[in-house]
Amino acid sequence: MFKQICFFRKRADMTADEFMDYYENQHSRLSERMGRSPSIPNAVRYVRRYLVPEMNPVTGRVIDPGYDCLMEIWWNSREDFEESQRLIASPDRLPSIKDDEVQLFASHDNPVCSVIEYDSPMGPHGEATHVDVSYQ
Repeated sequence: MFKQICFFRKRADMTADEFMDYYENQHSRLSERMGRSPSIPNAVRYVRRYLVPEMNPVTGRVIDPGYDCLMEIWWNSREDFEESQRLIASPDRLPSIKDDEVQLFASHDNPVCSVIEYDSPMGPHGEATHVDVSYQ
């Protein structure tokens, strides 16, 4: 499994609710609205995680993380990821994506990273845990 994360900052003139509403109801469905499917070719999961700063229990401070949303996308392989990136960056897709991002993000200069994950055993007796994803 190959995972990508992107870090996004909302436009300064948007509230957190406006940002979330636009992302969920407009931007994340852009390709669908334009008659292109799938929106993220070969992806197996696409998740937006909206950040709500909380108090740091060590310092007692609430610290702005610098971003409003982490987007995560999973592919079955790095090759699927690279093919998806090539298709998204194609001249027939990229202008509409950039035009829509202006309505949502503070900038197009958003960090994009691949992820290497390690799970720690968290079961009540130190056993490995897992998460099941179901489609409804």
